[in-house]
Amino acid sequence: MQSTIKKPGFIISILFILIILIFFVSLNTGFIRIPFQDIFRVLIGLDQGQNQLVIFQFRLPRLFLALLAGAGLAVSGSIFQGITQNELADPSILGISSGAGFAVVLFLSFYRASSQLFSQFSVLLLPFVAFLGGVIAALLIYLLAWKKGVTATRLILVGIAVNAAFGAGLIVLQLRLHPNDFMQATIWLSGSISNSSWNQVFAILPWTIILLPIAIYKANYLNFFTLGDPVAIGLGVEVEKERAKLLFLAVALAGSSVAVGGGIAFLALIVPHLTRKWVGANHNYVIPAAALMGALLLLIADMLARTLLAPSEIPVGLITSFIGAPYFIYLLLKV
Repeated sequence: MQSTIKKPGFIISILFILIILIFFVSLNTGFIRIPFQDIFRVLIGLDQGQNQLVIFQFRLPRLFLALLAGAGLAVSGSIFQGITQNELADPSILGISSGAGFAVVLFLSFYRASSQLFSQFSVLLLPFVAFLGGVIAALLIYLLAWKKGVTATRLILVGIAVNAAFGAGLIVLQLRLHPNDFMQATIWLSGSISNSSWNQVFAILPWTIILLPIAIYKANYLNFFTLGDPVAIGLGVEVEKERAKLLFLAVALAGSSVAVGGGIAFLALIVPHLTRKWVGANHNYVIPAAALMGALLLLIADMLARTLLAPSEIPVGLITSFIGAPYFIYLLLKV
């Protein structure tokens, strides 16, 4: 019993250490390479030249955004898979991410207070707009999937259809944008954090700080759902009420991540699977481990996106898709 308790804690500790290491390696990596000793000098305030500008205005916001969005998407995917008891559940596949993206692009297509696509005011509003879009998508999927109850298979199939519908709507909305905004929106929707700013970090930070602890607190209810609804009800769990609360959390985490990172695909799908293999099925460990693993993987994906074709950049969503698509095919063949 003692070894089973130590193993999840050990894995979580390793993930935390890896995040710190990759974080500093990523600060060093890019078109402008900054030696580690110079990074240290900047961080303690001894270097206020070009290196300070690169680190504080470009790299640090980007890395923090990768950490927050990666953690939010991974925990969202873990919750979706927990409440549906389906290994294929994921905010992008279910249409939640596309619903959030549709709402964001719709908002931006009518927002003309600034000539820039991501002005300061609009960036702060984006998580709220994305959340509303995700909620609308979730309600639409649930209503269309309802037929004397909702089965996991019907939920996935309806989610794929709704995802396609929102994708078509996004194309129509993009055509209304200015050509420059169209290109920015296209890159953003494919999953990109290349134009990160502190405004975006501050926009997603409250959502992450508030929602992640709540998700960890509610993790035990996901353990009850694995036993089946009848057993959970017998244990005194208000199944529908708790499922609705967890769905709200998952949509909010996915929506806020989409608002600042765009359509980063497959991260929310693969991280819960890897997490369960490493720390077991207990969601009290799965949720915090998934947050760390999601942050780590998006941090690595962003570093690859900046370096593989340097000085050109690849949208980080393409990196996660390249990794996640084969795994998704494997899951489809397995179920």
